[in-house]
Amino acid sequence: MYAIINIAGQQFKVEKDQQIFVHRLQNKEGDKLTFDQVLFVINGDKMEVGAPAVSGASVTAKVIEHVKGDKVIVFKKKRRKGYQTRNGHRQQFTKIAIDGISLNGKKVEKAETPKPAEETEAKKAAPSKKEVEVSENLVTRAEHRADEAHVEIDIDKVLHSIGTALKADADDLKLINGIGPVYEEKLNELGIYTFEQISKLKAADREELSAIDGITRDKIEDDEWVKQAKELLKNK
Repeated sequence: MYAIINIAGQQFKVEKDQQIFVHRLQNKEGDKLTFDQVLFVINGDKMEVGAPAVSGASVTAKVIEHVKGDKVIVFKKKRRKGYQTRNGHRQQFTKIAIDGISLNGKKVEKAETPKPAEETEAKKAAPSKKEVEVSENLVTRAEHRADEAHVEIDIDKVLHSIGTALKADADDLKLINGIGPVYEEKLNELGIYTFEQISKLKAADREELSAIDGITRDKIEDDEWVKQAKELLKNK
């Protein structure tokens, strides 16, 4: 038994226990989903075609994880104009597992209707104090700048750990002993602008920042960037 369903404008052929990747959904990992836009169902020798959807049919699923696809490099060049750009892009996906297909119209377990992240970004609740605020738009910009500077760093991972910030909210990172004008500029290029971001650097983040020329994990730890940033935050 399988069905063809519509998810955020895309059509997928699904069956029980199958796992598929769809465009990023706003739902959290572990959330239950119900899709009622079932366009076509085959159950043994029986076939049902919707007009446009099959009446009473639904597909239930569960969010497994949110992932990013492989990086695609976009290179643009105009001859005789001295213009060229090189950008990278990683499409965001949500991996879901199909729990079952229902044809009888019985009420299934109530689940939140999935919504594309783009449509609900403006309606996101403010993060709690223990969470970090991350703008996917700012992360993408930082990834592009890292690509242009040829810095081999997983800045997506770092910014999801320490949060994102706007340039307009930048602190004077040079107040941290060990960060001069050059290092400050390099950190800014990667979307790191504030004491709060520096104060949240974990061991894995410090290791990633070692990809920046002149900066090492030992330097960050020996100069106590994190401790200094926390002290500067108290005095703001």
